[in-house]
Amino acid sequence: MARIRRSDGNAETVFSTDGGRIGPDQTPVASAGSSDGIVRVSRTSAGRKGKTVTLVTGIPPGELAATGKELKRLCGSGGAVKDGVVEVQGDHRDKVAAHLGARYRVKIAGG
Repeated sequence: MARIRRSDGNAETVFSTDGGRIGPDQTPVASAGSSDGIVRVSRTSAGRKGKTVTLVTGIPPGELAATGKELKRLCGSGGAVKDGVVEVQGDHRDKVAAHLGARYRVKIAGG
């Protein structure tokens, strides 16, 4: 399925379920993630009806699914992997940062 933006009678594909957002040169645009080699662990409740989640960004794309599953098991809670971000339900920043510190350079982000 593709979303098409129409302007001046010309059709242009801007999103495809196969490859995500499509830029002007018709190639998929990479997801916004930090490419500085630092894994950032933060906490937020914005847009989640007051429920707190731990967010992990900066994990290499090939390791996202396995790391997400591993972190959910470690914390004993649910979660998801969306757009290059691992979400773990609850506030588990310290536990996640300590666990990932053995493999990555980790920073706790946010307050």
